[in-house]
Amino acid sequence: MQLPFAESYKIKMVETIKKSTREEREQWIKEAKYNLFNLKSEQVFVDLLTDSGTGAMSDKQWSELMLGDESYAGASSYYKMKTAIKDILGFDYFLPTHQGRAAENVLFSVLVKEGMVVPGNSHFDTTKGHIEFRKASAIDCTIDEAFDTTAHHDFKGNVDLNKLEKVLMSYPLEKIPMIIMTVTNNSAGGQPVSMQNLRDVYTMSRKYGVRVVFDSARFAENAYFIKQREAAYADKSIKEIVKEMFSYADAMTMSSKKDAIVNMGGFIGFKDEDLFKQASVFGIIFEGYITYGGMSGRDMNALAQGLYEGTEFDTLDSRIKQVAFLGQRLKDFGVPSQEPFGGHAIFVDVKRFLPHVPKEEFPAQTLAIELYLEAGVRAVEIGAILADRDPVTRENRYPELELLRLAIPRRTYTNNHMEYVAAALGNVYARRNDIKRGVKIIKEAPIMRHFTVELERL
Repeated sequence: MQLPFAESYKIKMVETIKKSTREEREQWIKEAKYNLFNLKSEQVFVDLLTDSGTGAMSDKQWSELMLGDESYAGASSYYKMKTAIKDILGFDYFLPTHQGRAAENVLFSVLVKEGMVVPGNSHFDTTKGHIEFRKASAIDCTIDEAFDTTAHHDFKGNVDLNKLEKVLMSYPLEKIPMIIMTVTNNSAGGQPVSMQNLRDVYTMSRKYGVRVVFDSARFAENAYFIKQREAAYADKSIKEIVKEMFSYADAMTMSSKKDAIVNMGGFIGFKDEDLFKQASVFGIIFEGYITYGGMSGRDMNALAQGLYEGTEFDTLDSRIKQVAFLGQRLKDFGVPSQEPFGGHAIFVDVKRFLPHVPKEEFPAQTLAIELYLEAGVRAVEIGAILADRDPVTRENRYPELELLRLAIPRRTYTNNHMEYVAAALGNVYARRNDIKRGVKIIKEAPIMRHFTVELERL
């Protein structure tokens, strides 16, 4: 008999979570203006809003907290982090930042100017926000297969090389500061990018003289999929695959709250010393001195340890198999999702789930509200609210995919929790035809509105 899947860790400490009644949830979501970001954590039973900073650190990471060096400059914790980044990712220069969007802010302050264009594979919300805040444009060059949730493609996160080359040929090269490769591709459903695609993009970038920057929040998950799905890498270790991946990048940004399994932290990696020096000026202005960059020494220690743990095969195998477990259970209930299942989350295809709710009424947000009301499960909309308004016309943008993301924190929930989530969404799916209307916006910020938007049910 084949042995069943079992997690590669055991639980040492627990945190109490409490169930609520539907009447309570109806009141709480109304008070939150139907924005799940506004809910208090104690009002949520299973929290799948994000996998960012919500994972459980290991005993070794907690031990590293006690060894943190809180010196303002030149702390030993900085050098621990420097060693881990060089060892695992291969970058000689780095700047710590307090999280991933801060890394983008520092790097883009050097590179992105008004009127520029930044091609890539489905830039995530903060990435696109930082680009558009600087009056530049993000151009999505993801392969078409990514937008068909029923199509099977092992690497739906890939860049379409023809689309990319068209951008590189259509604009003056001085207007293209970088190509961004998001690994894995979050907005397309946590989908991986193949090593061949990373290599091909890098080769094209050398032809046109444009740097490549990786958005690396889930780089280890991407490496896991390369090992599982790209035959040439089946016998390679995760760390060997990661080293090759980053050989095709000139720089990187990292939200370490994902694959480094910490609650706060990030960094920028550089291969070019001059770019590092330019970015250091903005790092000092926005984040702090270059050897702490908005992070405490204890957090840098935990991050360094987390980079080693996050690139262990067993850690990734447990994590990604739990995501697939939820995906399969939802599939058993008939719930339509992006397939094959991605690395950090299940992405429900809301256009297929609620086809009768007009796009102008934000069906993914509508489904997020219904799931919370059903069972106290908090998920997040990856759809028209997140896509924001066109910065020029101010009209709503309606993306090809309208998704509900169920992002699973690392080493936090059991498969019983996944069963609970699947049953809850299965119940909503069973009564989907009773959901007649969606929501409308009554108040929104001028950019990245999804975090603070206020809504009203129709």
